[in-house]
Amino acid sequence: MTTTQYKRVLLKLSGKAFSGEADFGIDTSAVAKIAKQIKQVMEMGTGVAIMVGGGNIWRGAKAEQHGMDRVTADYAGMLATVINALALQDALEKEGTTTRTMSTIGVQQVAEPYIRRRAIRHLEKGRAVIFAGGTGNPYMTTDTAAALRAIEIEAEVLLMTKNKVDGIYSADPLKYSNAKKLDKLTHLEALNMHLEVMDATALSLCLENKLPIIVFDLQAPHSLEKVVKGEPIGSLVSSEK
Repeated sequence: MTTTQYKRVLLKLSGKAFSGEADFGIDTSAVAKIAKQIKQVMEMGTGVAIMVGGGNIWRGAKAEQHGMDRVTADYAGMLATVINALALQDALEKEGTTTRTMSTIGVQQVAEPYIRRRAIRHLEKGRAVIFAGGTGNPYMTTDTAAALRAIEIEAEVLLMTKNKVDGIYSADPLKYSNAKKLDKLTHLEALNMHLEVMDATALSLCLENKLPIIVFDLQAPHSLEKVVKGEPIGSLVSSEK
């Protein structure tokens, strides 16, 4: 078994990770690639929980701009995460990985209700655990849900995936050629600099609980494997420099 730096991680997948090169929808080949990476690190001995976003299917902020009630729009977004969770569950099971999907909103026909002790038990048994529904509350992003679940299941690190961006930059590197990559910074620095690592609520949770965050490009070859082995890729946000 390959030596890993982390025994348990929480992987945050944005909706964009599910749509691949498209703007919306689910690209099954992209999801299959993610499933293969997850299986690989689990076989290395790392327990993996996954929090999924839903922006590839539904964007509550845009719906609100068009006059939809914010709470209703957010609940619709939670349902979108359930769809993504089922797509990932299917891809993982096709790889032979035992998987459990847990949801904070009631969809008993397709997912277990989220119970912290049960989630930890699944991880202890070597199963991949997918979290759907965010926190189950409106006005809360899936970034916040990812930070919260990572703390609850005692994950050693929160892995934030990006597409075509290999870490944290001083500005959007896809728009500004002079953007500088920040390899290491503290939670407080990320908050003060208003960097788009995650929303402020999620970042504050990580700060208060000293949960490190690694931001990296999931599309880079073997990126997830390199992260759990402790190789210096992406950007690290921690309590100390």
